[in-house]
Amino acid sequence: MKIYNLIRFDWAIKRLLRNKANFVVLEGFLSELLKIDVKIIKILESEGNQQSSEDKYNKVDLLAENNKGEIFIIEVQNQDEYDYFQRMTYGTSKVITEYLDKGQSYKELKKVYSVNIVYFDLGQGEDYVYHGITDFYGIHNKDKLKLSEKQKKEFGKTDPNELFPEYYILKVNQFNDIAKDTLDQWIYYLKNDEIKDDFTAKGLEKAKEILKVDKLDEDEKITYKKYLEDLHYKASIIWSMQVDAKYKIREEGKIEGMIEIAGKLLKKGMSIENIIDMTGLTEEQIKKLN
Repeated sequence: MKIYNLIRFDWAIKRLLRNKANFVVLEGFLSELLKIDVKIIKILESEGNQQSSEDKYNKVDLLAENNKGEIFIIEVQNQDEYDYFQRMTYGTSKVITEYLDKGQSYKELKKVYSVNIVYFDLGQGEDYVYHGITDFYGIHNKDKLKLSEKQKKEFGKTDPNELFPEYYILKVNQFNDIAKDTLDQWIYYLKNDEIKDDFTAKGLEKAKEILKVDKLDEDEKITYKKYLEDLHYKASIIWSMQVDAKYKIREEGKIEGMIEIAGKLLKKGMSIENIIDMTGLTEEQIKKLN
């Protein structure tokens, strides 16, 4: 069986999949995930996916709009983030408010889907794909709150959860590499950067065509190689810092040693929550190091 070795998805969505001719790849991925046909009409720009030192932990990897006016946030996270759930909330909230013009009624709020591809153990759970929606249940009668008949006609929806953001989390590393359906075929690619010749999921045929490393021009190949090296380097640095912190704290047992380690971890981009967990310092002590 032929296997296609391809470019990583997180690099592709920053470079290649923003091209309208390649929207079919994103459409295929989202259609398999949501189990509905998705037609992307444009890639959006917002405050949430601009590079800036002040907001570097909250930039969005890709923001797209479909033909129904719904917005899709796609984020790929490679390193541990204990506060990633809060980051998801922040990202959707920011996008919702950005795309409501002044003077518009709340009826004009756009539906947002937040798709999160994570390569670390987020939370606790045995599955590798999670879906979150907002439902309301009576605390006395346990009944589920629905829209009124007038609201159904006005919004074209049945349940309030259809108006609220929806969240998808793909815990890629927990996938066992056995593709039992077309969504699994996509997750196999996300985990292994490979697509098997017999995979039939929507979008993968086009992905096999455009995401080959040897199709990149020389400058792109250099950039992509550097990106991979940076990923390895960051992973190695964070692991080394964790080991260094563990042994230095044991040996010295002094707050000065912890503060020194915390300063190094901050410079490498580790979250304050992770540093607190590793060093035992307070949030106030760590923020003073910025």
